[in-house]
Order: sequence, then structure tokens, then C-alpha cells
Amino acid sequence: MSILVNNRTKVVVQGLSGSQGKFHAQKMKEYGTNIVAGVVPGRGGSDVDGTPVFDTVEEAIRATGANASIVYVPPAYAADAVMESVDANLDLCVCITEGIPVKDMIKVKRLMKTSSSKTMLIGPNCPGVITPGECKMGIMPGEIHTPGTVGIVSKSGTLTYEAVKQVSAFGFGQSTCVGIGGDPIIGLKYIDLLEMYQFDAQTECVVLIGEIGGQAEVKAGEWIKQNFNKPVVAFIAGQTAPKGKRMGHAGAIISGGDDTAAAKMKALEECGVHVVQSPADIGKKVAEVLGK
Repeated sequence: MSILVNNRTKVVVQGLSGSQGKFHAQKMKEYGTNIVAGVVPGRGGSDVDGTPVFDTVEEAIRATGANASIVYVPPAYAADAVMESVDANLDLCVCITEGIPVKDMIKVKRLMKTSSSKTMLIGPNCPGVITPGECKMGIMPGEIHTPGTVGIVSKSGTLTYEAVKQVSAFGFGQSTCVGIGGDPIIGLKYIDLLEMYQFDAQTECVVLIGEIGGQAEVKAGEWIKQNFNKPVVAFIAGQTAPKGKRMGHAGAIISGGDDTAAAKMKALEECGVHVVQSPADIGKKVAEVLGK
């Protein structure tokens, strides 16, 4: 089992003809992802490296039976691309694009709340999602992932890869790894993913990677304490970040005393989460809590 994606996922690439879309689509294909179509308005009827291109997501679904999309569309148009996937009622949309205006994402979230669509959104500004050995939807290096029993959910792209490396070094593979993105407005959040891991028989343990700013990690900890019956290992990035200074590509900022890394780590520990001080300790801690 897995969450979100598997070897039955049929993927549409929105923005396939662009440099990023073309490059990463090829990498996903090489990994074994079933890419069935591209969507580029005005380019319908053509193809990119043998993949048929359609003008709209709806047309791509009718022709190929696609059930998921990945967005490699420039920031000014990416929100519209996501909304097109929502309107088309796909199971999943993964938006890689960085730099989407917050006001555009407000429109996306409003549509998702008022629409009867079943579409789940990962991102934006994220590395994507991968079920090792089955399906890769994103920009992560597929070769570092191995099938296994540890779920990884993270705001950070590069720290996701570090967690994968640490877990693999101790002999554990991953069930599904999800980069949720660090933007102010995103799709699925920690709790949404934890609920999925809870009911995934393959997942024995979850690694949660958080960052300074906001309350998402604290809320996740409170939910874990009340609802989650699998061990959770966590790391919070930004432990040396000064208060009030905007940090990193996602614009993380400490606005008060309770959204510092230290405060989040303390809150998670109080909720029974196994918190590590360094990403280098993630694999060791996973092995410890699983007793292997």
C-alpha cells in the first residue's frame, strides 16, 4: 500500500513543453511514472518526446483516463492551471511552481472549498510526492529512495532528501514521501497526510520535517497526541534564526515566541513526538523507535 500515488497513477503534465516540464517529465518517465499526456493550451495535437499534448486537462482525461496532474507552469499562470485540474475533478494535483502570488492561491483555495471536486492539492512550491519503486511526481532525485515502511512529510525539499538518506542508511525504506511546500497557502497539510499514514498498513513510522513560522507543526503535534498510534520522529529547521527576520525561499518568519524552532520542538515533545536536534540523527532515531 501507499498514499496518494502508486503504479496505477496516470499522470498529466501541465506545462510539458516548457524547459522544466520537459526535463522533469523525462526524469519521471525514466523512474517508471505512467505519464499519459501533456497539457499546453494552443499546442493540442502535437507531442513532446512521444507524449501526446492536449489543449485542456478535460481533453487529456477523456483521451487517456488520467487521474492526476503535475504543474510545471510559470508563477503568473500556475494558479489557473491548478484550478483547471480541480474543475476537471482529478484525484490529485501536484504543483511544483515557486513564486505563485498569495492572492492567486486564495482563489485556488476558495474554489476548492466551494467546488464539489474531489481533487487533493500538494504544494505549491514543493518537491512533490513519491512512492518509491512505483510513482514519482516531482523534482526529487528518484535514485535515493527505496521502498519501505517509513512515511516522510516535510515543508522543506532538501531536508526531505536528507531524511530519505538518513532513513535509508539505517536500512529502512520509505512508504510515501510528501513535500507539502512552505508557502503561506498550500493544499494538504501535515494532519491531512498523517490521517492517510494512519490508515496505510505499509507505514510503520512517520518522519515529520518542520520549519520556523506558523503553527502547523504544533497543531500536528496536538493531533498526533490524540489520534495517531504510530511513532513520529520530527526535526524543526531554523533553530538559529533570529526573531523577526524573514528566512529562506518560502519566506518563513518568526512572529512570536511560540513559533520559534525551540518552542515547536518543546510542543512536539510534550505531545509524544520523538524530536531530534539535527537532521543527521533522523535515521538513528527511526531505528531506535522501531526497535530495529
